[in-house]
Amino acid sequence: MHEHGSISIHTENIFPIIKKFLYSDHEIFLRELVSNAVDATQKIKRLASLGQFNSELSELRVRVSIDKEAKTLTISDSGIGMTAEEIKKYINQIAFSGATEFMEKFKEAADAQEIIGRFGLGFYSAFMVADLVEIQTRSYQETAEPARWTCDGSTEFELSDGSRIERGTDIILHINAESEEFLEEHRIQTILDKYAKFLPVPIQFGTRTEHVEDGADEDGKKKWKDVEVDNIINTTTPIWTRNPAELKDEDYLSFYRELYPMSEEPLFWIHLNVDYPFNLTGVLYFPRLKQDFELQRNKIKLYSRQVFITDEVKDIVPEFLMLLHGVIDSPDIPLNVSRSFLQADGAVKKIGNYITRKVADKLAELFKNDRKSYAEKWADIGLFVKYGCISEPKFAEKAKEFLLLQNTQGNSYTLSEYHDKTAALQTDKNGTLIYLYTPDAERQHAYLASAEKRGYDVLLMNSPIDSHFISHLERELEKTTLKRIDAEVMDKLIEKEAAIEMVLNEEQQKHVREIFSKAVTQPGMELSIESLSPDELPVTVTMDEWMRRMKDMAALGGGSMGFYGAMPDHYKVAVNGNHPLIQRILGTDEGQQETLAHQAFDLALLSQGMLRGEALSAFVSRSLSLI
Repeated sequence: MHEHGSISIHTENIFPIIKKFLYSDHEIFLRELVSNAVDATQKIKRLASLGQFNSELSELRVRVSIDKEAKTLTISDSGIGMTAEEIKKYINQIAFSGATEFMEKFKEAADAQEIIGRFGLGFYSAFMVADLVEIQTRSYQETAEPARWTCDGSTEFELSDGSRIERGTDIILHINAESEEFLEEHRIQTILDKYAKFLPVPIQFGTRTEHVEDGADEDGKKKWKDVEVDNIINTTTPIWTRNPAELKDEDYLSFYRELYPMSEEPLFWIHLNVDYPFNLTGVLYFPRLKQDFELQRNKIKLYSRQVFITDEVKDIVPEFLMLLHGVIDSPDIPLNVSRSFLQADGAVKKIGNYITRKVADKLAELFKNDRKSYAEKWADIGLFVKYGCISEPKFAEKAKEFLLLQNTQGNSYTLSEYHDKTAALQTDKNGTLIYLYTPDAERQHAYLASAEKRGYDVLLMNSPIDSHFISHLERELEKTTLKRIDAEVMDKLIEKEAAIEMVLNEEQQKHVREIFSKAVTQPGMELSIESLSPDELPVTVTMDEWMRRMKDMAALGGGSMGFYGAMPDHYKVAVNGNHPLIQRILGTDEGQQETLAHQAFDLALLSQGMLRGEALSAFVSRSLSLI
């Protein structure tokens, strides 16, 4: 048999297009060819299991080998093989209806992954790195003759008798001058580690040395020798393909260490396994977030039938699930896939919903079975749960069961528990329940002490997304508002019917304002004289809750919030007209009045961490002179 012909693609020449436009992703040629070899191997196993192939299967593996002298890279399998007719059918005919359609669709494609996936060009990706591709193959069919196919990157091919004796296929790439990196062992090893680490068929690449026992010497001591063994680079039955009932905790932890060798051990994990209405397996781990929002993202690896596709899964799982680590594997997601496909595909949306539900169910189970342990992990779990509540309504609905609010005493409450704890004392005169919070109990201790004097409870809100989470809570909770403890003087944070009388008359109030106006000279400071409890601070510096929240969200999210982030800070300076210090100031001489007013104002700034530099030095100097 000897045949020359043209590859049926109905366009001038596809290979320059492949080489030119797909070059940025050129390493994926090896993934494509190894995946094809694995498919061929699994097909022969399937035929044998169905009784349609009764000969010896022999050792089923895929071999990758380099010949630097010949400048070839070969991918070999002992799979189903091909006849000459099958080569014509599957290799020579690329199903394009015409050059115009191809080029139109090509313009829409976002990357090489999409072009290869859309047009079934997996095999032809070989021409990105080879200027001659050779196939030596023999079909499993008993009467089949071996066949050889070659193509130099033009539309011309040659089909002739092959030399392969055993069943299977060799794809031999004659590597071009620009791609000689693919004749380096470390480069091929890196690609195989990335894409083939968990393929279901053993992948052999080169050999390695093993130190093995070799009997014993005359004294009975063990002898050892070094032997060369085949280097199998993959685990054929990774943890997500196995039955959870046969796995121990150590199996899951060991796999996590393999995926993320430098990471702390995870808190817990979920084993995914569903076959309707889509196929999905995987293991997702909850990492120790430690308030580290960005570093933990993009750690989920996506596979299709154990072939690595990508670790960019943002179009498959909801945003908040990106904080999880692990693996998801779905044959319903093709190897070469575009973002537009993922965003539009119904099965992909179902996968996202399923994972969201499984994660929520796992958290609910942990909370129910061991609330104490769950609460102890809240520092890590909380960031994830809050992010889920903000970004995914279906998750937020389920999260009502296991969402915790933590106060400054270290105690945790569900939403309903916290409502019951605070309703009696923290409902204002308008019937609105006020939840007080602080991002830093230590730094805001003076404000916290003021709240605790009244028996108020204060929540600790110190995660990076709490400014957004607070707004979410207010939308979810009926007639409830959250206020930071330094957003106003305490009597105004939770206003009651009974007002405290002012001991100063109008003239004295006017005089106090004049005195403090000389101390409060910074821009953005609004001075007021307030009627507060005598045991409150003489001066309090606060920022309006709404304004602070907008600025916090701007710092986190940017975008449309940037306007608020750029606005100058605006503070209220409340002088407590009922504090004994104010009476003392009014009773002293003018010079001393200004000194004491400065001192009281600086103390208020100090309690907010706002006294720095020259102003702090002046405060220290003034304090020494007053002593």
